[in-house]
This record gives sequence, C-alpha cells and structure tokens, in this order.
Amino acid sequence: MRIPLDRQSQQPLYKQIEGYFRECILAGSLAPETRLPATRQLARDLGVNRITVETAYSALEADGLVYSRVGSGTYALAPLPGQQPSREQPGAPWPLWQEELLASGGLEEVVSAEEMLLAAGHPAPVSFAGGSGDARLFPSEDFRKVIQAVMRRDGSEALDYGDAKGYQPLRATIAGVLTSQGLMAGAEQILITGGSQQALALVVQLLLKAGDTILVENPTYSGALSLFRALGLRIVGVPIDQHGMCVEELEALLQVHHPRLIYTMPTFQNPTGACLSLARRQQLLALAERYNLAVLEDDYVGDLRYEGRSLPPLKALDSRGLVIYISTYSKMFMPGLRVGFIAAEGPVCERLVSFKRLNDLATSNLMQRAVEAYVSVGRYQNHLRRCVHVYRRRREAVLQALNRCMPAGVRFHPPLGGLFIWLQLPPGVDARALLPLACQAGVAFAPGEDFFAEGREKNHLRLNFAAHPPEVIAEGIARLAEVVRRAI
Repeated sequence: MRIPLDRQSQQPLYKQIEGYFRECILAGSLAPETRLPATRQLARDLGVNRITVETAYSALEADGLVYSRVGSGTYALAPLPGQQPSREQPGAPWPLWQEELLASGGLEEVVSAEEMLLAAGHPAPVSFAGGSGDARLFPSEDFRKVIQAVMRRDGSEALDYGDAKGYQPLRATIAGVLTSQGLMAGAEQILITGGSQQALALVVQLLLKAGDTILVENPTYSGALSLFRALGLRIVGVPIDQHGMCVEELEALLQVHHPRLIYTMPTFQNPTGACLSLARRQQLLALAERYNLAVLEDDYVGDLRYEGRSLPPLKALDSRGLVIYISTYSKMFMPGLRVGFIAAEGPVCERLVSFKRLNDLATSNLMQRAVEAYVSVGRYQNHLRRCVHVYRRRREAVLQALNRCMPAGVRFHPPLGGLFIWLQLPPGVDARALLPLACQAGVAFAPGEDFFAEGREKNHLRLNFAAHPPEVIAEGIARLAEVVRRAI
C-alpha cells in the first residue's frame, strides 16, 4: 500500500499514517468493515517500524474509527454523526483554479424525476420519465451466451483495444442494415461510438467551436441541449408541429443567424414523437445545400414504427454529403451496452475517426463483437419485431388511459412510433411544479421545460409509454390525471 509520507515534516510518521486512514474512513473511500493492511505488511511497504503502524491504528481505534478482531486484523467502522473529513470543514480552501471553477457556475444540477420519485417512498412507483425502452424485454441470457461464445472464439483478441473506427464485421453488418433501409453505406463509412451521445459530442466538437450557432428543433432532446450549452454554443430553436420541424420557417432563421450545423430527429422526434414529412425532408436538404449547412440526423429509434408508411432517413435522400447520420443500439438493447455509430462520407469521416481516437481510443472491443454476433444471426430482427409488437400495445394502453382519465384541456397527438408521448397541459399549469406532487402520488414524468432551447414552455411534459406493461400504464396515468385535475 502506498501512503504519502513526508519524512522531512515535523509531524510524526504515525500521525501521518493515522491521518491518512482517518480521511479515507470519514470520506467514505474506506467502507465500514474494510480490513486495513496488516501492521507487519504495511510497515514493510512504507519502510517504517511496525510500532509506528501499531501506534497509528491504536489512535484510530481510540477515536472509534476502527476496531480490532483478534486473530483477524483491524477493520474500519462507520463514522459517527458529525465526523467529517478535514476537506469539508470550514476554512479549508481549494486551489485557486478550483475556486475559479466554483465562481464560473458550471453546469446546472437538477434532481432527476426518478430520484424524486424514489425519495417520495411510494410503495408502487410508476416512472414515465426514462429515455429508453424496457430493458426487461431484452433476452439477457441469450446475450450472455453470445459473449461467452465470442470469448471462446476470439480469446484475448476480444479484449484488445481494436480498431479506432470499430470492429470491421460490425461495421459491415451495420452497413448492410442501413442499405436495407435505403441508406447506401459501406463499412468504411461507419464509425462505432460509445452510444449516440458520444456520436453527437464527436460531431459537434469537430465542426463547431464556442460561440458558433447551432439550430435545433424546439423542443428537442434535453441531453443534446445540455451538451451544446456546456460547449458554449449559441442555440437557436426552430418551431415544431405534429409533422416535425416547421421547415417553412427555417430559411428566415438561416439568413439571420448563419448557423454552421442543424441538429434534427426527423423520425419519432424526442420528446414530441413527431415524424417529419417527406416534403419537409426534401426541403430541409435543399436549404442545407443552398446555405452550406451541415445536418446532423439523430435516428435513435427509427425502427419502432407502429403505424403508417416508413419514410427514408434524411441520409438516404442525401447525395451530396450534407448529412451526418447517428444511431444507437442502446435504446433497443440495454442502455448500458453503449454501442452507437456514425455514418458519413467525405473528409469528415476520417476526421471523426481521428477525433474518436483522441477521445477514448476505441469503443469496447468485446461489446462490439458481441453485438455483431447477436445482430448477424438474425436475433436482433426477432427482438425488434417483438419490441414493436409489445410497444404498440403499450402505446394503445397509454392513449386509452389518457383519453379516459385526463381532464379537459390536456392535449396530445398519438405518435406513429418511438417511445414517447408529449402532453400539453392547460395554460397556467406548471409541469415542474406538478412533478413533486405527482411523485408523492407515485408517478413521475419528464418536465417539458427541459426540452426547450428557448422560450421554455412550462405546461408540457413527456411520458415514456414503453417502459411498463399496460396495467401499470393505466394505474400510472390514473394517478397523474388526478394530480393534473387538482392543479387545474
């Protein structure tokens, strides 16, 4: 064990050892019942007398921070109420550069809806606040067997960094899937990323710098807005209706703001669930070409269509290299897989690979190989068909519950696909103020205010209908409707 000892200090060595363990125990980095090193071994590691270590341990035991177990060793205890590490005590200054970070304000910290729901202590909580599908639908046992098969097949090769661009067979598989969707791409045009969030961050950091303008749908994905704000970008919102981005209003914004990038989710948009019409898709690409505008297309759940005719991705309509396309397997599998990808061509493709290499060297090689093995044998398509069937039933359940329970004045449009339904509450009803009351009633949602780039409208909320079976959805919506009714 390595403990920083200052042998030139006037403070005795036993006191330095005691102080180190004291800080560790009080800060929580040494959990209760953690066994401390044996005195003989620690003395050897530190090059001190064994009596020095024993004296330090005795001082800790006298203060109730450790206890000795005969024949077993010395173990940490839970700190007593009121005991704090010295860093947290008043008057202990941080280095100047740390103080400057405090003064700058930093990112806004908000208690999540799930945390608020958990703290409310309802015996049967229902959360509509999440952003993913139902991980319980994923056949985790099958995937475990796939990982084992990959390890048997590839051995230590699966645990190496791998290609920064991504595992070539997975890139080829993704290219084949995209081609079947009308988006012609080769494996060399695919970059594997740690989920779509990293894909988003790579593109934006490569193409933009602090102070540049980015256009987004208003409302849009809250995680993207947080990223753009952290990077110091100027965010301009484009209105959206039930048919997607109001492209008719886009040209005037382009002439005024001169953005360098537009971020869009044309298919089952988050949070509204809207789907951009074909005419608007074509108009958007025409404007992007006219104004030399890069388009970042986020197709996070484009396969989850429950009714209507499929529309081609923007990238499938793009013959000029205007569109950078990102997607993910995390929504359809499990969020923790963190496997997404970018499809692009031209100079930006290799620049993104270089940027990815600098960012994290490569996405998990083992996980890429497992996803490729799972997808290539047709299991993914079977899983997708099952999810579409299950989520379609859950969408019908939430629509029926909303129509049955919600008071007059609550408006929503049935989504054709995706995971979310977007509710507009009557004027004057603040969704964020409603959230604690809803949590007390045992139901949570995502306040709509978080999704607006500008003109944050307070009377909207987002519900994830994919996370629960129909009977749970019905109960959750009934609770929510009662809270809304009381607020009105």
